[in-house]
Amino acid sequence: SKLAALFEHPLYNIPIPEVTEKDKLFVVNPMEKFSLRSSGSDEWVSSSKAETLLPTGKTAYDTYPTWLKFHVGINRYELYPRRDPLLPTLLRDLATQRIVSSVQKSGGTQLKLIMTFPNYGQALFKPMKQTRDQETPIDFFYFSDFERHNAEIAAFHLDRILDFRRIPPVSGRLVNITKEIRDITTDKKLAKTFFISPAGNVCFYGECSYYCSTEHALCGKPDQLEGSMAALLPDKTLAKRRSWRSPWRRSYHKSKKAEWELNPNYCAQVRETPPYDRGHRLLDLIDMTVLDFLMGNMDRHHYETFEKFGNDTFLLHLDNGRGFGTHSRDEQSILAPLQQCCSIKKSTYLRLQLLATQPYRLSDLLREALAADPLAPVLAEPHLRALDRRLGKVLAAVGHCLAR
Repeated sequence: SKLAALFEHPLYNIPIPEVTEKDKLFVVNPMEKFSLRSSGSDEWVSSSKAETLLPTGKTAYDTYPTWLKFHVGINRYELYPRRDPLLPTLLRDLATQRIVSSVQKSGGTQLKLIMTFPNYGQALFKPMKQTRDQETPIDFFYFSDFERHNAEIAAFHLDRILDFRRIPPVSGRLVNITKEIRDITTDKKLAKTFFISPAGNVCFYGECSYYCSTEHALCGKPDQLEGSMAALLPDKTLAKRRSWRSPWRRSYHKSKKAEWELNPNYCAQVRETPPYDRGHRLLDLIDMTVLDFLMGNMDRHHYETFEKFGNDTFLLHLDNGRGFGTHSRDEQSILAPLQQCCSIKKSTYLRLQLLATQPYRLSDLLREALAADPLAPVLAEPHLRALDRRLGKVLAAVGHCLAR
């Protein structure tokens, strides 16, 4: 396994700083029992407010469901550890746990559902909108592109291979629209949008601001539909997150350009603006830029951090559905933060160099990681080959900076 060899490499074994109590998202008494509140919010509460019986011989932590252990493990430095024993179980849960509730997630331009499992775990379901080999049409603006379920799956594994570990775990899943959405939904607005197509397939379209109409309905075959299932982060009432507008955000306008596209010295003013004027925030943003360039994602207008950790923490790489839309061209403008600032973390640069070598070729590693997903093959081969080409361009950009 090339993947196993990669994670044994010294560059993937650089220790993180010692995690103190204040560096943990949640400080949990390991002996305290936790119970799940079955009210509308589906959050977990300390068992002092609920009656629970612990199986004998087990500590309380052992009795937590996997998704709760994932939440408890989040700290200032990483969303999950490199050698996380929970990861295979969490991915399996996302792919196989019985779905007891499906409701539409509010907001956003496209249809997404929140799925709830019997153990109160929840996942964000993004349904399949186009086939693996369809490329985004060349006349499409980035902001009118579809969100792709397979891009969400591939982005999680790519983020892990780059050793960022800033995307919550995602698994592919085949969902039965009739039994796992229509028959169990309590969402009246969603329920009204189901119909049977002329071909006899079960379809629905939900309510949203962009692609929610009969013309953009999601149809099963006859009721089987592919989608991505992403583990949800802790409820914002328990762990507040702050949303930051990216300094290299695009204009989201058909003819206007953003300031960074017009001013080659734009990075100088970003460097003087908090929070980019100190710490590693700018370097973290450049990490995210590399991830986005490799998968061709032009839609990174915001990013989030956990409020508890202030400015000294990692960035969450959420919403990656607009990646992997085109394999035949590389959108060089995504690399603007790297090219304009001429800065990159040494550890990131060394890992990128490693991933360009034959034993650890990036495309081979991602192909191996995705082969274990229930929806394999997740990416068409040209997308995997494009990764190696784009990695070469990232290294060339760094080389150009070093030469200067």
